[in-house]
Amino acid sequence: MASEARLYQFSPETTARLRKFRLTTSRAKTPQAIILSIDKKTYEVVPAADVLVSLEDVVDELPEHAPRFVLLSYPITLKDGRSAVPYVMLSWMPVTVGSELRMMYAGAKELVRNTAEVGKVIDVAEEEEVLAVPEVLKEHQ
Repeated sequence: MASEARLYQFSPETTARLRKFRLTTSRAKTPQAIILSIDKKTYEVVPAADVLVSLEDVVDELPEHAPRFVLLSYPITLKDGRSAVPYVMLSWMPVTVGSELRMMYAGAKELVRNTAEVGKVIDVAEEEEVLAVPEVLKEHQ
C-alpha cells in the first residue's frame, strides 16, 4: 500500500469532492455516480465533471477500451421492505484493455477504494454487468 500511495495521487480538491459525494449520497433517492480515471502522465486520480444519475448514463460515459473506477450510490429496497443506499465502487475493465493500463488500474484499485471509503468493489467488464448491478446489490444485502 505504501508504494501505491506514493505512485498514485489525489489532489486535495478531489479528496474533498469524494468525501462530499459519499456524505451527500448516503440518503439519495436516485442513483448517483462519479467516474474516476487515472492521468497516465501524473498518475493522479481525477473525477469526471458531472454526477451521473442513472446506470444507463454511466454505461454511455464508460470508454470501450479503457478502464475506469465508478463510485456509485444506488438506492434499493431490501427483501424485508427496508430501504438501503449501498455505496460501492465499480471497477470497469473491458477485455480489450491493454496490459499497461490493466496494471495501472489494478495497482490503484485498493488506494481508490480506501480513499473513497467504499465498502464493496464490483468488477465489471461489459455494459450488461453494469446494468445488472441493482440485482447484485440486492443479493448481497
